Amino acid sequence: MPDSEWTTATDQRFNVNLSILFTELPLPERPAAAAAAGFTAVELWWPWVDSPTPDQSELDALKQAIEDAGVRLTGLNFYAGQLPGPDRGALSIPGEESERFRANVDVVADFAQSLGCGALNALYGNRVEGVDPAEQDALALENLALAARAADRIGANLLIETLNKPESPRYPLVSAPAGIGIVDKVNEATGLGNARFLMDLYHLSMNGEDLPSVIERYAAKTGHVQIADNPGRGAPGTGTLPLEDLLDQLRKTGYEGWVGLEYKPGDRPSTEAFEWLPREARAAR
Repeated sequence: MPDSEWTTATDQRFNVNLSILFTELPLPERPAAAAAAGFTAVELWWPWVDSPTPDQSELDALKQAIEDAGVRLTGLNFYAGQLPGPDRGALSIPGEESERFRANVDVVADFAQSLGCGALNALYGNRVEGVDPAEQDALALENLALAARAADRIGANLLIETLNKPESPRYPLVSAPAGIGIVDKVNEATGLGNARFLMDLYHLSMNGEDLPSVIERYAAKTGHVQIADNPGRGAPGTGTLPLEDLLDQLRKTGYEGWVGLEYKPGDRPSTEAFEWLPREARAAR
C-alpha cells in the first residue's frame, strides 16, 4: 500500500482504465463507479474481445452508461483479440484477424466520435510462426494507415503502444525506439501527422529502459501516458518506480495529455486502490 499521497498530482490529468480497474463490476456499472471514486475521465480496451462489430444495442448501452455517469471517454482501443489473454493485437496478423481489425476500424471511430474521444490505440499484434516478419510489417503499416485515416476523420490521434518482452515475448514492439519508429512510418505513409507514441511507463520499465531518458527523447511525440508500478503492475507506491517524479518530468517537458491508470487493484475492491491520489486530483480540469 502506498506510504503517502502524491504532492504534485494536481498538475496531472488522470483517467481510469475500466478494462483493468473496476472489473469486479459488470461493464455498464464501471463508469458510475469511477465517477463515484471522484474521476471524470475513463479509457477502455475494446470491450468485446470476441466481436469487432458488436450489435448496435451493445454500443448504445455502453455509451449511455458513460453519459449517465457524467464521465468523459478519453481513450479507446481498436479490436485486439483476447485482451487480457494471449493476444496482443490483430492488425499485423494475416488472414482472419487482420480482416476483423479492418472491420472494427470504423466501428471504433464512430463510437469514439459519439463521445468526443480523441485517442484510439492500435496494438500491433504478435509475430506468427511461419510468416515472414516483413510480410507482417507491411500488413501492419497498411492497417495502421487505415486506422490513422479513420482517427483523422473524427479529429483523433492514433496511438502506437510498446509492450514488454517478458510478458509479451512474440510482440515485436518492446522498446521506445521501436514504437517511435512505427509512429514515424505511419505519419510518413499518411502525411496526416496524427500517429503518436503511447508511453506506458510500466512496460518500458519491464524492458529495463532508462525512463528519464525516454521521457527526454520522446515526450514531444507522445500522445498518451499509462502508468502502473513495477514489480507487480500495482498502484503507484506498491513497487519501486518513482512514478511521481517521472510524471513531474513529463509535465516539465510540456506534456499536458492524459495519464491513464492502467494497474491491477490487487486483492481488494478497485475503490480502495487510489489512496495514493488525492481526491481533488482525480477530477480532470
